[in-house]
Amino acid sequence: MAEDGSAQSATTWPVPEFHFSVEISEVGTISCKEVSGLDIEFDVIEYRSGDMKEFTKIKMPGLRKSGDVTLKKAIFKDDKKLMDWLNTVKMNTIKRASVTVALLDESGSPVQSWKLTNAWPKKYTVEGFKADGNGVSMETIVLAHEGVTPA
Repeated sequence: MAEDGSAQSATTWPVPEFHFSVEISEVGTISCKEVSGLDIEFDVIEYRSGDMKEFTKIKMPGLRKSGDVTLKKAIFKDDKKLMDWLNTVKMNTIKRASVTVALLDESGSPVQSWKLTNAWPKKYTVEGFKADGNGVSMETIVLAHEGVTPA
């Protein structure tokens, strides 16, 4: 029998992906089109004790690691806060920030949040310009960090 949704609770439903906020401690709250790369992964340690009867290795969790987080946002007139933070990156000196990405409900309250620890801008890209285009000018910021944790 096909699911018609009649059994779904009136208070529980999936949260849409389009309502979120990004706050950077060194910059403030920024408006983004897209956030990607919020992942957590563990190294796998394979181990076999010398007195194990089985001819197999056991697998244990090792060090935790996270990939880079990418932010895509529109370029706004007179909005220089992100570029000012990017310009603080010099050889071996970085102004690190905490970044909070929050998925919001219809009232604007956080449903779930993720915090990036000691983030800094690793890469900055401006998408190309087209003389015959009518889209919004976009910039991409890749953040290196030391871990993603639920906030």
